[in-house]
Amino acid sequence: MALTLSHGGDTIFSTASRSEEVLVGTKEGIVFLKRNVGGSGWSIARRALANKHIHAVIIEPDSGAIIAGVTEDTIYISEDNGETWERRDDGITQHDIYSLAAAKVNGKTRIFAGTQPAHLFYSDDLGRHWTELTALRSVDTSDWTFPGPPHVAHTKHINFHPEDTNTMFIGIEVGGLQKSTDGGQTFTRIHGMDTDVHRTVINPADPNRIYITGGDGIYVTSDGCETWEHLTTTEHDLGGYPDFLLLHPRKPEVVLVAAAHHGPGSWRESHFAGTRISRSNDAGKTWETLGNGLPDRMKGSVEAMCLEDWGGDTFSVFAATATGEVWCSDDGGDHWEEIMTGLAPISKGNHYASLVTA
Repeated sequence: MALTLSHGGDTIFSTASRSEEVLVGTKEGIVFLKRNVGGSGWSIARRALANKHIHAVIIEPDSGAIIAGVTEDTIYISEDNGETWERRDDGITQHDIYSLAAAKVNGKTRIFAGTQPAHLFYSDDLGRHWTELTALRSVDTSDWTFPGPPHVAHTKHINFHPEDTNTMFIGIEVGGLQKSTDGGQTFTRIHGMDTDVHRTVINPADPNRIYITGGDGIYVTSDGCETWEHLTTTEHDLGGYPDFLLLHPRKPEVVLVAAAHHGPGSWRESHFAGTRISRSNDAGKTWETLGNGLPDRMKGSVEAMCLEDWGGDTFSVFAATATGEVWCSDDGGDHWEEIMTGLAPISKGNHYASLVTA
């Protein structure tokens, strides 16, 4: 099985054995990385969609089709493992793709796409036709904005209740967390956390326990969004600007998070994100900064991250940066190796611009 590593795509994979291929979404297309024979090191096998800034990559589980969302462009789909690609965006009215997700709805896989400006679309026929879930914008959008130009909010993350995919969580950056319990026909805004929402991560063993990362740290609820605890703040040692948060699907008390020292506004002057990757073995009560091959306070922001549970006592983690590096741990974060460097930035929007110029 191939994994995908992109800013707005899938982050958790459960497989029968350790994967040999990772598709990395970069500013200059998709890079196919392959483990070398014997399992020592990685190499670039090939590239696809050259010169397109890939925000999101997912693999549709039924057909194996690769779906790519491109910033300031549209959606491209390959049904032959990336050899050829077709533009499929009939019905999509906002051509700046930020996030992709797939879920089983009524026994069939439905693909979702989030955009900038913040809209939400779905397709039931592998992207040939798309329909907008207009209810996302029926909530109060008066505070939907973004600090950087063009100051327009985007649909950053899409997630689903593990037992009922009609219950959806949509993170708007910046505009808060939106929840639907009817497949996107209606939405309500969930309060209790900062409006700069990055990721919604749900404990599969206890769906009432939900983590939120954002511009003000990490929040968690244990009662299904009724009340929230501010788990870490902008002053926390793991980093004040967390984005990717990963839960082990079989051991959800194991949590990993990647966080920059401060937000992107500071990078323009410092040219330094100061990113750390940290792990908790007690559901976020305590944290340890990970090292053993992984630099402390990396220059580049971790803009893509994924976890692969391949059924053993340990698991693999991949992290990619806005400065073009890919890091891997095959022992649950205990030891790390830089498996690729010199790639085009793996970056949400122009985050890379402040980090690769100095």
